[in-house]
Amino acid sequence: MSEIVVVNQNLPPVLPIVAIEGSPVLPGLMATLQLPKGKSITAVEKALSDKSVVGLILPKKKLQELPAPQTNTNQEIKYEFGELFEKGVSARVIKKILMPDDSVTLLVQGIQRFSIDSHIHSEPFLAASVLYYEDLNTKDKEIEALARAVILQVRQLSETNPFFTEEMKLAMINTPSRGTLADLVAFAIGTRGNEAQDFIETIDVKERLVKLLVLLKREQDLSNLQKKLSSEVDQRVNKIQREFFLKEQLRSIKKELGIEEDDKSRETNILKEKIAKADLPEHAEKVAKEELRRLQTIPESSPEFNLSRNYIDWIASLPWSNSSEDRLDLRYAKKVLNQDHFGLESVKERILEFLSVRKLNPNYHGTILCFVGPPGVGKTSLGKSIAKSLGREFFRFSLGGMRDEAEIKGHRRTYIGALPGKILQGLKRIGTNNPVILLDEIDKIGMSYQGDPASALLEVLDPEQNAAFLDHYLDVSFDLSKVLFIATANQVSSIPAALLDRMEIIEIPGYTLEEKERIAFDYVIPKSLEKHGIAASKIKLPSNTVQKIIRDYAREPGVRTLQQQIDKIARKSAKIRVEKKSKKSISVKPQELDKWLGPQRFFQETAERISQAGVVTGLAWTAAGGDILFIEALALPGKGELKLTGKMGDVMTESAKIALSHVKKFLSQKKDKVRSQLEGGDKWISPELWFQTHDIHLHIPAGAVPKDGPSAGVTMASSILSLVTNKKSKQKLAMTGELSLVGKVLPVGGIKEKVLAAKRSGIQTILLPKQNQKDLMEVPKRHLSGIKFYFPVKVDQVFKIALEE
Repeated sequence: MSEIVVVNQNLPPVLPIVAIEGSPVLPGLMATLQLPKGKSITAVEKALSDKSVVGLILPKKKLQELPAPQTNTNQEIKYEFGELFEKGVSARVIKKILMPDDSVTLLVQGIQRFSIDSHIHSEPFLAASVLYYEDLNTKDKEIEALARAVILQVRQLSETNPFFTEEMKLAMINTPSRGTLADLVAFAIGTRGNEAQDFIETIDVKERLVKLLVLLKREQDLSNLQKKLSSEVDQRVNKIQREFFLKEQLRSIKKELGIEEDDKSRETNILKEKIAKADLPEHAEKVAKEELRRLQTIPESSPEFNLSRNYIDWIASLPWSNSSEDRLDLRYAKKVLNQDHFGLESVKERILEFLSVRKLNPNYHGTILCFVGPPGVGKTSLGKSIAKSLGREFFRFSLGGMRDEAEIKGHRRTYIGALPGKILQGLKRIGTNNPVILLDEIDKIGMSYQGDPASALLEVLDPEQNAAFLDHYLDVSFDLSKVLFIATANQVSSIPAALLDRMEIIEIPGYTLEEKERIAFDYVIPKSLEKHGIAASKIKLPSNTVQKIIRDYAREPGVRTLQQQIDKIARKSAKIRVEKKSKKSISVKPQELDKWLGPQRFFQETAERISQAGVVTGLAWTAAGGDILFIEALALPGKGELKLTGKMGDVMTESAKIALSHVKKFLSQKKDKVRSQLEGGDKWISPELWFQTHDIHLHIPAGAVPKDGPSAGVTMASSILSLVTNKKSKQKLAMTGELSLVGKVLPVGGIKEKVLAAKRSGIQTILLPKQNQKDLMEVPKRHLSGIKFYFPVKVDQVFKIALEE
């Protein structure tokens, strides 16, 4: 054990204790300390007031290992004796500086090592009774050799460690003792943590020097590794710089000799050639040349160089004067249209009219066509066929969900990554200024804080304005009048009125069963078999099988679901042929369809649903085409209330109330008695009493689907009358029409779609408002065959025709 000796009678036996972070302050050395707000500052103030010294002790845990204080930098940090080591260094406070965050910076000088003997108090600061240590073995013969080894090691380290300056070396030579030399070097290499505490507790100078040599050897190894890595990095940098300078010199030599031009000159020459070949109109050529002159003044390293180059490239790449020649051959156009699509006579007729006018007047650019119809009827593919029949290029982009008007008119060049709008991008891609551009799903265009794309389309689709279309990026007018724009939509109601006014609406109705069968054999089945690698002779789909598929699995207005079902059969047959290695032809029979396509999806339930009074078939229009719906009425004991279910809208609710009012009036005028439907009700009562003692519940099935509109007025009136009079509706009969309060049958829309839906569902009798008789001219005659039409003017006539005697 080392002997403890009080070496200086001026050092007090009781010291205020200060906890310090980082490197310790060793005897004989001066250092600055940063103290946070807390007991340590109180201890320093006590020492200053008594002109005494403080005891500096390291904490057992680093500050970052303690519980984190709040984000406030003024957070007080408290240490207790149990969190501090027992041994430290006494020091004199030379200067104290108060910082803006209430922390304190101290300049102190280490004096003597000490050990805590006993704790005096913990508040308001830590104070302890201490015993002081004196260095031991100061006169050992090996100490001088160890000291010289330390000095030699420090000289080697001084080449890389900036702390070992000439002043530092001089201070090492002039240290009063070898113990102070060891403390000075340990402080210089930044000893911290447990190693620092171990150095404080080592009072044997020989042992201290040995530990110091170990630390210096480690520092030397790290320094050598750092030097090696730095040398490798310098070599790489020097190599890159050398290659760069040599390349620059070579480029300069080639430029002087006229052998090679630099990248910037090459870029500008390429752009100059593109501008010359682009055959730009005068206003565009002027802008392009001005921008090219500006490009030549911009340094190649500047970001503005690439922006300017891209802008010129866009101007020179657009098809300003490159047009494809129209093929104005009516026979060829008709052949192409008939080859790709069955039916759609009105659309084909409109295209042939356009070609005829173009042949007579080559400067005629026509109007904007908008195909409106349910999904799957061929609106998009019809656009491709039109381009093919005209001999023009085709470009399509979808407007569905588009919310940013910059998608149409481009971004301004001030934005990073700016580009022209989709219109000009499409023209650049296809390379002509008179293509067919299909604006798909124009009814699903969106709007947000970024702008209104529908408003941006107004300029594009207006023949009076699009001859000078101004894209935000290009900022040069471009002629779009030669472009044939075709839009598609599922419904007209969601297209903005201003946009709708600029387009010619061509309605494409759904297909009947006969048309879908023809399409299946002529288009769908051959296409599907070819896609799946099956020869037409290897699978047989009889007519009755296809009819059952259309009727029971694909009863939608278009043919997309039909295509999916045929593809499913083709895939299954391909699997059978591969697994069984069979070369026999496969025949798909109607009764086997559940094995090929799964359970039947649709049922012919018209006859079954009209099995009781109160159920009447109506006709409805939806975005997916026409459909039939059933109005069901039920009598309940009550007080004459009307209950409505089936997710009816406000207009349909009002129609139901009008229907009830008119039925009450109709029955009161006839003065016929009706049968009570209460329990044990064979009793015949007056209509007035019937309505006073019964509630009517009116329901439209498919309750999750919203329904609205006035066209079910006569159907609901017929359903209520059927219920009250106990007269069933006639089988395979459907109706549509708005009912006025005085009993008139008013016209409705969607007649073509409703008639086709009735045809698909096997309806044989249809009641339409008289004023809708003219709308049957739009329905092809082949779709009207097998259906008997009535055109009532008043609802009384509807009752007489629709209900059984």
